[in-house]
Amino acid sequence: MAPLSDDELVAAAQGGDRNALDQLLRRHYDRIYAICRRVTGGTSDADDACQEALIKISRSLPRFDGRAAFSTWAYRIATNASLDELRKRKRRPSLHSVRTGEEDGGEPEQVDPMAAKRVDAIADRLAIDAALGDLSDDFKAVVVLRDVADLDYDEIADVLDIPVGTVKSRIARGRSALANSLRLDDLLTGSRGESAEPEEFSDPGNQRHIAERPTDST
Repeated sequence: MAPLSDDELVAAAQGGDRNALDQLLRRHYDRIYAICRRVTGGTSDADDACQEALIKISRSLPRFDGRAAFSTWAYRIATNASLDELRKRKRRPSLHSVRTGEEDGGEPEQVDPMAAKRVDAIADRLAIDAALGDLSDDFKAVVVLRDVADLDYDEIADVLDIPVGTVKSRIARGRSALANSLRLDDLLTGSRGESAEPEEFSDPGNQRHIAERPTDST
């Protein structure tokens, strides 16, 4: 039996079918979380934003009118929850570094023997997260919605409630800033190695490379 479409699951969930709601949330969870993590730039903040988004999706679903695709509507909620989390972060007091026992002459801090391998495995992802963190919230949101959520211009305009022309402009400028931060031009010309490959900007369900996406034109 073929799986139910989003529209069918929405109709069932609006009728009180909790299993249909669960299927909807599970189907879109990876992409929702990816948006939250890329926009907030941190696992803890992404967890909070994602949880808030899922709660709001569940509570607001009875009022969902279907004028946009469920995915577009859900990603709008996830984006807004992530931007709200960023605003909360800016209001938090900054944390000071804590001295370890070793610095005070006490017992040395325990070190994870696998840390080096883990660092190698996640270095590229951290570089992308750091580069996204340098973008303004406006640029970050459109780049994430385009290159992580894979929304088209009209959908992004609907999610962010801005004109399509503004979407295109912000994507172009945001990608340019991101490429400069990641030094993609150097990577593509091989200046950092004889067979350097372009950095990958991907999340679950999105396998394209940011450097390989076609140039968006007006």
